[in-house]
Amino acid sequence: MKILLIGPPGGGKGTQAKVLIEKYKIPQISTGDMLREHVKKLTPLGQKAKNYMENGELVPDSLILDMMELRLNDKDCINGYILDGFPRTIPQAEGLDFLLEKLNHSLDNVIIIDVPDDKIVQRMSGRRVHLDSGRVYHIIFNPPKKENIDDVTGEKLSIRKDDEEGTVRKRLDVYHNTTKPLIKFYDKKNILNSINGDDKIENVSKEIAKILNNA
Repeated sequence: MKILLIGPPGGGKGTQAKVLIEKYKIPQISTGDMLREHVKKLTPLGQKAKNYMENGELVPDSLILDMMELRLNDKDCINGYILDGFPRTIPQAEGLDFLLEKLNHSLDNVIIIDVPDDKIVQRMSGRRVHLDSGRVYHIIFNPPKKENIDDVTGEKLSIRKDDEEGTVRKRLDVYHNTTKPLIKFYDKKNILNSINGDDKIENVSKEIAKILNNA
């Protein structure tokens, strides 16, 4: 079972990936994690990537695809995998197609977790964090006992820059602009499914399971 998960920041994609990992015993392939691992271990590909990063340049798609080829050949990918964070663009999707064909693989499902922008803004901009401990609250879903105060230390809570409304909306604009072409790309292949992510975690999981069980 080979799955590509697509969803907005804060849309619950990571949560659903964990459910799938547990249920189907397949790994989540995150290009970010993969890149960091190569750089940390100073592999030949990691050293090339590090050079680009140190020069303030984006790591080329070709290099990411080379890393992905190695990862998809690992034993834990025999029964399938969940792709997360790649592809984000049409050239990346075309490169991935070429790689999967080379490995005699093919995607079984592309699942879009769809959540309205205003709900994403509510989810993310409502987060409050105690920076020293990492404790996370939410002003609606998990509020502290006293407004904007950490329950344990009594210290003031903070809003991470990534969670500020303006930042969230910019990230959503980027997401929509890059995702629209991908939706068309995978819709033509008849493997695209969209589900409502604005629901309880268990209900979203059930909808994903229905799609995968009918594949």
